Amino acid sequence: MSSPLNFHLEQYEGPLDLLLDLIRKQQINIYDIPIARITAQYLDYMQRASELDIELSSEFVFMAATLIHIKSRMLLPRDPELDKIAPEEDPRRELVLQLIEHERFKNAAEMLHAKRVVEEAIWSNPSIDQFANEDEGPGLTVTIFDLVKTFQTVLERSKNRPQYEVGKESVSVPEMIQFLHLRLERSRKEVISASELFSQQQSKRAMICLFLAILELVKRQMVELAQVEAFGDIGLRCAESFDSSVSAKQLAAVEEEYH
Repeated sequence: MSSPLNFHLEQYEGPLDLLLDLIRKQQINIYDIPIARITAQYLDYMQRASELDIELSSEFVFMAATLIHIKSRMLLPRDPELDKIAPEEDPRRELVLQLIEHERFKNAAEMLHAKRVVEEAIWSNPSIDQFANEDEGPGLTVTIFDLVKTFQTVLERSKNRPQYEVGKESVSVPEMIQFLHLRLERSRKEVISASELFSQQQSKRAMICLFLAILELVKRQMVELAQVEAFGDIGLRCAESFDSSVSAKQLAAVEEEYH
């Protein structure tokens, strides 16, 4: 028996997208796919699509036939003696390789799309050319794009968090600069996790303002990006030129830039 899925009949670009969605939603090991269960769920999706007059391409039909073929091969008994002479290849192997390659390209496409969205939303600041042309400060062990990836990851997680109605949100980049400056001043010798800072914010606007605040402090060489270990979390720490306060004039200039 296949486990029931809560289908809303999402539109998939192709059969591999559907299979990946089935596998990821049920947290199935992609290298050990329960082919009977996945085949039943795949055919169930096609049946529901047919009932709702949703037209599926011939690729979906071909994949259905492939899944049934793999299922039938796995049900056939194997001769133990024959396996000793010439071990039979797992019938699922080719499908698994296709899924892994498809997922790799899909993730790359999503990353490029996310990078473009962030650049369009964030890097439109007219002063960004000056920031991009500046040399990296001493001790900068990671790049701005590492911070962008961290920001995008937290944004994706926030989609699954409960949403709260807020009458009016007045958070701004200067306020986030003051908030971040105060946090760093309290722990001058420690590295503060960027992911934790983003996750503590209650809205997407607050996350974006925090992201811009980090960029501003890095640009002014008051903050350094750091990584405690390879491939670890991106952190923030005070730079050698960290000031004890941010002047009202500096905050006013930032306010004008992002107004």
